[in-house]
Amino acid sequence: MSWHSADDPAPGDPFSCDAIKTLIVPRSRDLGSFSVRRALPSTQCRMVGPFIFFDQMGPSEFLLGQGMDVRPHPHIGLSTVTYLFDGEIMHRDSLGTELPIRPGELNWMTAGRGITHSERTGAGLRRTGSKLFGIQAWVALSGKDEETAPAFEHYDADALPILSGEGKIVRLIAGEAFGARSPVRTSSPMVYADVMLEAGAVLPFDPTYDERAIYTVSGAIDIAGDGFGPGQLLVFNPGDRISVRATEAARFMVLGGEPMDGPRHLWWNFVSSRPERIEQAKEDWRQARFDTVPGESEFIPLPESPPPVRYP
Repeated sequence: MSWHSADDPAPGDPFSCDAIKTLIVPRSRDLGSFSVRRALPSTQCRMVGPFIFFDQMGPSEFLLGQGMDVRPHPHIGLSTVTYLFDGEIMHRDSLGTELPIRPGELNWMTAGRGITHSERTGAGLRRTGSKLFGIQAWVALSGKDEETAPAFEHYDADALPILSGEGKIVRLIAGEAFGARSPVRTSSPMVYADVMLEAGAVLPFDPTYDERAIYTVSGAIDIAGDGFGPGQLLVFNPGDRISVRATEAARFMVLGGEPMDGPRHLWWNFVSSRPERIEQAKEDWRQARFDTVPGESEFIPLPESPPPVRYP
């Protein structure tokens, strides 16, 4: 298949890096058993399309007997999107779901009016040691879906479209892009993809959506003569056509979508278009009104922290 649109600049034509609106270099944060790099939200950029939270987990290596232990905690008004490059996470939630996720697969949990879940390293991997490397993202739900019933969907690796050729492999996780459509049901128009390029390969990224970004995972890329390494979120201006060239073998995530249908508030694990709804969720968690995760007795208490922040 052809990866180039008719409007892509011809080789050798000048191309302005003014297309990059914001460059975010998240700091690594040690969470004890593993580290994260939080690209969204940041003071420079609150959202990209429906993406309101974007964490790189690891790469980390667990010794024998160790692992990831995220105790049961609540969500409202969003979908959590878990995607791994290495390792395995056991997901459990208040719907009764108990399912591991492995590299190339997708866990898409829609909180809607409220859900509780935990994320842990399974007992088998604790006996042998394991690794963890992946992305945890949250996408805000559109106004019509904020109070929908909670749901969980798992997609095997072979269920997600893969486009390959010309030194490129693109797994389309969600949305529509590059001439393909993912089967994942989303609340609003968006794109999310895992891209691997051989050295010298070029990926054109047309302005299908007003809000777009890429997050560099490994290797090195070039955009209009400027180079970028791993662990950077590049947010693009609307309307500009982008060409990403790998100067060495590279991997990055493509994310974006249409602007949300109004501002969103984010406080801890809660997202809503209405601040009073977040206050209700806080009280519901304090009073143990959320459904519990079967087989789990632990939970994360409501933190003491500043009031909700508005995210336009």
